[in-house]
Amino acid sequence: MGILEIGLIILVLVLLFGAKKIPEIGRGLGQGIKGFREETRDGRGDTTVVTREDGTPRA
Repeated sequence: MGILEIGLIILVLVLLFGAKKIPEIGRGLGQGIKGFREETRDGRGDTTVVTREDGTPRA
């Protein structure tokens, strides 16, 4: 992507959301990405193992 395409995308975003709303959207997106990275890096997300009555894991 060149400078012209990036500028056009920014212009469309400003027209759609308004200049005041874009920093809020970017902040929320950044926090979401940060949270996703933390969960995937830890490898300890909310995982639940469902077992049968005999104690073997269910697929």
